[in-house]
Amino acid sequence: MMVALSRPDAPADDLLQSFQVEGANLRGRVVRLGPVVDQILARHDYPEPVSTMLGQALVLAATLAGALKFDGIFTLQTKSDGPISTLVADYRTPGALRGYAGFDRAAFATGTPGATGTPGAGGAPVPRLLGSGYLAFTVDQGAESERYQGIVELAGGTLADCAHRYFQQSEQLEAGIRLAVARVADPTGTRHWRAGGIMVQRLPQPELDDEAGDDAWTRAMALLGSARDDELCDPALAAPALLYRLFHEDGVRIYPPQALCDTCRCSRERVRSVLRSFPAEEIATMVVEGSITATCEFCNTLYRFRPDEVQGGA
Repeated sequence: MMVALSRPDAPADDLLQSFQVEGANLRGRVVRLGPVVDQILARHDYPEPVSTMLGQALVLAATLAGALKFDGIFTLQTKSDGPISTLVADYRTPGALRGYAGFDRAAFATGTPGATGTPGAGGAPVPRLLGSGYLAFTVDQGAESERYQGIVELAGGTLADCAHRYFQQSEQLEAGIRLAVARVADPTGTRHWRAGGIMVQRLPQPELDDEAGDDAWTRAMALLGSARDDELCDPALAAPALLYRLFHEDGVRIYPPQALCDTCRCSRERVRSVLRSFPAEEIATMVVEGSITATCEFCNTLYRFRPDEVQGGA
């Protein structure tokens, strides 16, 4: 049985869909990204492996943020010694996503080995592309609330593996996560980035004995593992239909989805404020042909200023 609580006119793309598997105290979220992830990735001239990793980070950030009750910014960030040195994906309530990647362009252009291997070679993506380092999760609700941060070593083959490790070590929770990113052709043959993910969490189950709870969890993980990458990214397979395929025998309850959007927090005034914080001597070195330029790492917007605009002038 499936109990659908979402509206008939609910969006099919760029959403966070919460659900519950009936009778098993299993809750989860599905994230489906279409135009949002395509816009974010298309702004930068990323090599395909970099786009794929950033797409996964965006899905994981939205998935994990959806499990929390907060009003602010959830940030997922990696720092490592591999060809991809940095991934940043953040989610601002109620659903704004942005992200960027820092990487060694020469390593991808030439195939030169990075810290742990050659970017074009086979192997698990985290050790091959990120190398050694850490994955951090940060929740920032503003100056009046304490900032929370969790950190876990990049130990695992995928970002999902690293998130699993964090839950096991830091939260004492059991969770299963699947992430997928792909370029899918539209009816005209143009390929667009798409991404999807699904997470299932095991909650305390006082009404079930340990054996029944373990059986329900084992079954849920088997069903989660059956979700294919192409299904998670398929524009024709809506989130409720995917959940029905996976969990209809147990019963799945779906809730109204949360829309996700591509929104950067940069602005001309915010960038100007940052530039004004530099010493005058350093600002002087930034002047090229009579102006100072700055580009947002997230949305790739170029800002141009007169020197007096960042030196306390007009």
